[in-house]
Amino acid sequence: MQVPVYSLAGEVVEDIEISDEVFAVPFNQAVVHQAMVRQRANARQGTASTKTRGEVSGSTRKLFRQKGTGLARAGRRSSPLRRGGGIAFGPRPRDYQQAMPKKMRQLALRCVLSAKAGDGELMILDELKVPEPKTREMVRILATLGVDSSALMVIDEPEESVVKSARNLVGIKTLPANLLNVVDILSYKRLLMTVAAVRKVEQLWGKKAQGGSSAPLRGIAPSTNN
Repeated sequence: MQVPVYSLAGEVVEDIEISDEVFAVPFNQAVVHQAMVRQRANARQGTASTKTRGEVSGSTRKLFRQKGTGLARAGRRSSPLRRGGGIAFGPRPRDYQQAMPKKMRQLALRCVLSAKAGDGELMILDELKVPEPKTREMVRILATLGVDSSALMVIDEPEESVVKSARNLVGIKTLPANLLNVVDILSYKRLLMTVAAVRKVEQLWGKKAQGGSSAPLRGIAPSTNN
């Protein structure tokens, strides 16, 4: 696939070839959905906790006699029906971690990258550098490139000046290529990548680099809908 490469001035400087194994993969909705759910679940701490009626401190004495009061029968004060009592079926600490085969995770990433490229939301830059950390300079660069919505900027290696220049902008995030993930790609409208970042992504998640075959995963047919 031939794609144009833009300078920070918004001009096309060259055309490069990008790998069809990474940027032209049929969209597999089932795999992408599973990868997104897994990533969001694995980000949960699972530390929410409530006390049951047996864990609430206080007297266990029966509040009043069983009969003759005209009131509904009542037991201990820690009943879930009473203020200050225990919680019935409340959250308890648990592990939300989900497993997913490596090849499926890689396929999901290739699918969302291909969707960005197919929808015209991928822009490749020759480089992304600013002389010093200034938010104003990053605003000027994005305006020159025509970025008027949320954007994920992917660079080869973390650069302090770029990260500091973009971190105060709403809807803008910078990310090194090796930390690229499904949730971040789907959360931002535009995807800006440097040429070096593209080559690193191809090296990390290309099928040949991973020693995988081009055969589809067993039991999961690729979807034809983008």
